[in-house]
Amino acid sequence: MNAPLPTASYRIQLRDGVDFAAVRDRLDYIVGLGVSHLYLSPIFVAATGSSHGYDITDPTRIDPALGGMDGFRALARAAQARGLGIILDIVPNHTAFTLENPWLRDVLRHGAASRHAAAFDNDWQAGPLVLPFLPEPFEKLLAEGAFAVRDGLWQFGKMRLPLAPDSDPGQDLRALHEAQHWRLVHHELERDGITHRRFFNVTSLIGMRVEDPAVFDATHALILDLVRQGLVQGLRVDHVDGLADPGAYLRRLRAALPDTPVWVEKILVGDETLPDWPCTGTTGYESGRLIARLLTDAAGLARLDRIWREATGATGDFRAVLQQAKLDVLEHELAAERRQLRDMAAAAAQGSALAEPGPESLREAVTALLVAMPRYRTYLDDAADPRDAEILRAAADRAAQGLRGRTVLDLVVSLMLEPPNEAARALARRFQQVSGALLAKAQEDTAGFRWARYLAANEVGAEPDEPTITAREANEALARGRPGDMVAVSTHDSKRSGDARMRLAAISHGPEAFQALYAAASALPAAGDVAPEWRWYALQSALALWQGDAGSAAPRLADHLEKAMREAKLTSFWSSPDREAEQAAAGFAGAVLRQWQADPPPELARLLLRGAALALAQRAFHMLLPGFPDLYRGDEAPFLALTDPDNRLPLDWQALARADDPKARWTRALLKLRAEQAGFLRRASARIETPAGAVRLLRQDQDRVLGAELLYHQPPAPDARIVLRQGFADGVQLVLFWQGNN
Repeated sequence: MNAPLPTASYRIQLRDGVDFAAVRDRLDYIVGLGVSHLYLSPIFVAATGSSHGYDITDPTRIDPALGGMDGFRALARAAQARGLGIILDIVPNHTAFTLENPWLRDVLRHGAASRHAAAFDNDWQAGPLVLPFLPEPFEKLLAEGAFAVRDGLWQFGKMRLPLAPDSDPGQDLRALHEAQHWRLVHHELERDGITHRRFFNVTSLIGMRVEDPAVFDATHALILDLVRQGLVQGLRVDHVDGLADPGAYLRRLRAALPDTPVWVEKILVGDETLPDWPCTGTTGYESGRLIARLLTDAAGLARLDRIWREATGATGDFRAVLQQAKLDVLEHELAAERRQLRDMAAAAAQGSALAEPGPESLREAVTALLVAMPRYRTYLDDAADPRDAEILRAAADRAAQGLRGRTVLDLVVSLMLEPPNEAARALARRFQQVSGALLAKAQEDTAGFRWARYLAANEVGAEPDEPTITAREANEALARGRPGDMVAVSTHDSKRSGDARMRLAAISHGPEAFQALYAAASALPAAGDVAPEWRWYALQSALALWQGDAGSAAPRLADHLEKAMREAKLTSFWSSPDREAEQAAAGFAGAVLRQWQADPPPELARLLLRGAALALAQRAFHMLLPGFPDLYRGDEAPFLALTDPDNRLPLDWQALARADDPKARWTRALLKLRAEQAGFLRRASARIETPAGAVRLLRQDQDRVLGAELLYHQPPAPDARIVLRQGFADGVQLVLFWQGNN
């Protein structure tokens, strides 16, 4: 890869009123910030009304809703004229499981004989493609006359399904249905009856088999053409762990585009390092986690833990909550995937001399092994790292502790590590894809909402029970990074924006202040119908959003709490919401906001002040860590947002252009410094120091040091030349300085 690395990138979320023309109108502003690259969410044809673009229906065309090819070409040329490269988000793992998908329509008509059948990750051996689109059972709707055949199509309401070429439209509807390459079923069957690989538990997204060279070529032809035309200068690969063989995919992509930077969306757990893949780096979850841990006060967090347990009655630890969440997700959201793994294991074990497992023992073994996996996945292939085998064997040892015997468990592991047949190789591939989906759904989208002690640590790529870090651990984390890594604190996937996260980090610096806010909130009449753990969660979320206006914050907070309670899956669920509990939580949150507006408590002011200091320190570290900073649209100024879709609300671009607060000024100054000192930053080593009363990031070459330091009540080094300084009313200072020859 010979292309120069970005100085900084600026991410734009397309759709919801933001198309290519709208972005083109903002290019002068974006260039004025000092970034080198524009980073765009997916641009390909997506489902009608898509708000994000990850539900692609046709990877061979640019979406006319955004401006089509002509609009994109105009944007790319305008960006290029201003010195901006374009990084494009691509989605090789899945497309939309919808009738708008032309390849899928052809598969519905022709089944496994379709020229597009190989593109989709569907289990044809399980029978026709299952379509869980019906609001009630098929037989009930059939008896009610809900189905019809007209113009050669099966019709149900507005749904039009293609019939197989040899269908007889005049035959009995039940017989006609059974003669198709698809089966319409009640939507509840998606829990454990679907036959296609999906994205996590999202049935409306179907996995693509890009491991097949022909499928890779067909799905990537337009992507490669855009790069080769010079319209795109880099690629971000969405959800690389969902692929059958991420390494092989990236090698094929590098062979096709040898000089193009490629970043992968990959969550690294603990001290996990990126595999030896031909890519430029990751998209930066680990850097956001590192900064948050550095800016969390360990002693204060210990006090907060005691306060939380006393206030809510919480016991135990996060790992126990996560384990239960994994079991719950396997029982419900990923039941189809577990059933498929059990069946695949049974096929792989045929003729084994190690054991003759039955379906229940295989289900038990697969469940225990998935729950015991400590990271998203391993990468077992012909060139597998021996450490992956060690991870799987260690997971088996943990899994065995809860079983009455481990014979079948060991059989499953041996089949994956030393596959005797193609069925065993297929089992290993699918197990690795499912283990990542399970950890994502169980940790990010379930346990992270159940275990609400300190929401600053409940982030994508973070560990809620590892919220702090020592200088030694921080420097080890820096050593694991790559020069080309993105550095991100806010993304479209963030559970809370960077500034909102720092508001929450402030409660580790002032746990007693938060305790006082909780006590006052719990005394409100609206608190009586809300469980203590949800009061604690709602209060943190209110702090994360608060900007002085209860009227604007209350609806956003209510929407977020509804999502949080359904994702937690304790009393309310997406399929069966507890609206009374959700409304009670929203009412409580609104009452808290109104109380703050009417009579702002001094504890709130203290936490907001410390949160502002931490947010500015986060910006300084964001800009100076090894790699390059990626800015999420709007985050160049104060940006307080909760999880999607709250973090995709429309921006006031005119207000952003006028922003002159400390964060906006520091952002522009630091981006200018990065451009001016690009050579130094490429050469300079990085280290973290945490002397008493300070957190310090230093970049150093042979004769000079560039540093950013958050100081608690002490002056900066006397020999430092101060470049930027911001003080706060509580005595905290943030200082950017040079030492040595500069």
